[in-house]
Amino acid sequence: MEHIALYRAWRPQSFQDMVGQQHIIRTLQNAIREQRVSHAYLFNGPRGTGKTSAAKILAKAVNCEKGPAPEPCNECETCRRIAAGAVMDVLEIDAASNRGVEEIRDLREKIKYAPTEVRRKVYIIDEVHMLTTEAFNALLKTLEEPPEHAMFILATTEPHKLPATIISRCQRFDFRRVSLEEQTARLTEICKKEQIDAEDSALQYIARLSDGGMRDALSVLDQISAFTEGKVTYEQVLGMTGGIASEQFSALAERLSSKDAGGVLQTVEGWMQEGKSADKCMENLLYYFRDLLMIKMVPNAEHMTERVLDASSFQAVAERFSKEDLFRTINTLSRYQNEMKYAANPQMLFEVALLSLLSLGEQAAVQGREALSAGGPPADSQAVKRLEGKIAELEKKLEQVMRSGVPASGGGGEPAGGRPAARQNAPRVSRMAKLPPHMDQYLARQNDESFKDIRGKWNQVLQRVKEEKVTVHAWFTNGEPVSALDDSVLVAFKNDIHRETIEKPANRQVVEQVLSEFLGGQWHLTTIMQKDWNESAESASSPKSEVLELEHEEEEGGSKEPWVDEALNLFGENLVVIKE
Repeated sequence: MEHIALYRAWRPQSFQDMVGQQHIIRTLQNAIREQRVSHAYLFNGPRGTGKTSAAKILAKAVNCEKGPAPEPCNECETCRRIAAGAVMDVLEIDAASNRGVEEIRDLREKIKYAPTEVRRKVYIIDEVHMLTTEAFNALLKTLEEPPEHAMFILATTEPHKLPATIISRCQRFDFRRVSLEEQTARLTEICKKEQIDAEDSALQYIARLSDGGMRDALSVLDQISAFTEGKVTYEQVLGMTGGIASEQFSALAERLSSKDAGGVLQTVEGWMQEGKSADKCMENLLYYFRDLLMIKMVPNAEHMTERVLDASSFQAVAERFSKEDLFRTINTLSRYQNEMKYAANPQMLFEVALLSLLSLGEQAAVQGREALSAGGPPADSQAVKRLEGKIAELEKKLEQVMRSGVPASGGGGEPAGGRPAARQNAPRVSRMAKLPPHMDQYLARQNDESFKDIRGKWNQVLQRVKEEKVTVHAWFTNGEPVSALDDSVLVAFKNDIHRETIEKPANRQVVEQVLSEFLGGQWHLTTIMQKDWNESAESASSPKSEVLELEHEEEEGGSKEPWVDEALNLFGENLVVIKE
C-alpha cells in the first residue's frame, strides 16, 4: 500500500467528520439552517482539536453552491476549490507570521469589496492571539461593523491573551479535548480503511499520548505505520515514542518498595542502554505513580489513568504503597524533574531522585517506629500537652503570689533604705530582656577614643560588607555603631526586622569577618534597638535609674520573682506586661 499522510487524508471535510465537538457542530448547523450566521466567531481550544478544520467546513457550508446548507456537499466546484485553498475570497491568515498593523490595514482595505467567486468573504485568522496591540486596534472597528458579505473566524489556543473588546464582538466556541474512547474509535476506523494492522493496546497508548488532540494522534499513527510497513504493535509504539512499558515501571516500583538500591540503578542503566532519555523516563515515571495513586484512591479508575492501560492488573503494585508514600514520591519526582531542565547530566539527577525516594521511605519508617514505641500520641500532640502543663503550673504560681500579697508601690512610699521601688505603676515591658549584657559598660564607653576610631572607619566597613554580599549590606545599613566593649561592637537598629536578619548566623559571619579585617583581631557583633539604646542612655543620666537597677538585678542572678522570668521564657517578651 502506498503510504499517504494520514492527517491530510483524514482531515475532516464536513461537520459529521468532526470528533468530540458535537455541541459546537449542532449550534453552527442550526445557525446556518435558520440563516442566522454571525459575522464573527472565536474558536478556542487546545491544539489539534479541530478549530481550523471547523472554520474551513463553515466557510464551505455558507458558500456551497447547493446551500447555504448545514453540511457542505464537497462535490461542487466551490467546495472543492475552498478545500484546496484556491478561492481568493476565502483567506486563511497565520497571525504568527502576519501579526503587524500593516497586514490588518491591508485586510481592512480589501474586505470592503464584494466577493467575486463565492457568496461570502471568509477570513480565517489562526493563532490570533499573536497579533500586536496595534493590529488588534485596527481589527476592532472592522469586527464591530463588518460588511454584510464578510465573515471572520478567529482561532486561538490562548484566548486570555485577546483583548476583551475583541472577544465581546465574537461568538465564542470552546473546543474540548477529544476523549480517549472517541480517539481510539476514530483511530480504529482509520486503520481498517487504510489496511493498517494495529493492536488495540497500541491505539489506546497513542490516544493517551496525544493529550486529547486528534491531529497529534494521527501524526503518531502515521509515523509508526510508515516505519513498520502497516503493522503497529504496543512495543513498537513504545520504542518509537521513547516510552517504557508499564510492566517495567512496575518492576522499578517493586524495587523501590523493597529498598533495593542496586536493582534500581541497574534498571535505570538498562533503560539508558536502550537509548531512552532520562527526562522522558522521569516524565513517564511521574505518570505511572500518578496512575497508581488513582488506582489506590479511586474505585474503577480504568478511565482515569494516563499510562496504565489495564488498571486492575496493577492493583497489587498499588497495594505495596500507602497514599502518603505515593504523595511523597510524586512530590519528590516533580521537584527533580524541574531541576533536570537545567542539569548537565540528567541521568545522574534521575538516579539521585530514585535513591532519595529510598531514603524518604526509610525516614518515614523510622518515624513511624518511634511513634509506636513511644506508645503515645504524635510528637506535636506531646508538645502541646507539655505546654499545657507549663501553663497550668504557671497559673498556680501566679495564684499563690496573689494570695500572699505583693508589696505596694503605687502610694509613693519607699522601701527600707530609702531606695525607690524598682517597679512602679508604669508597666515594665519585657523588651528589657533584649538588651545585651554589660549595658552599663557600653553606656560608659560610648565616647571613648577607641570607639571614635571605629566610627571613623564605619563607611569603609559598610562598603566592604557590600562587596562581600550586597543583600547583607542592604539590611546592615539600617544600623549604626553606638559603642564598643573589648572585642564587641554594639550596633543600634531602627527596624526590628533588619536587626533579626543581621542576627542570622550566615549574615552575622559576613559582618564579623569584615569587622575583624578592618579593626584587627577577632571582633564580634552585638545588636540593640535604637529606641532601647536611647532610653538606656537617658536613664543612665539619672543617679537612681530604674532600668539600671533592673539590669543589675539580672546580672546578679535574674529577677527577684522567678515566676516573672518563667512567664517571659514561656510566652515571649512581646506578650508579657508586668504591673505591680
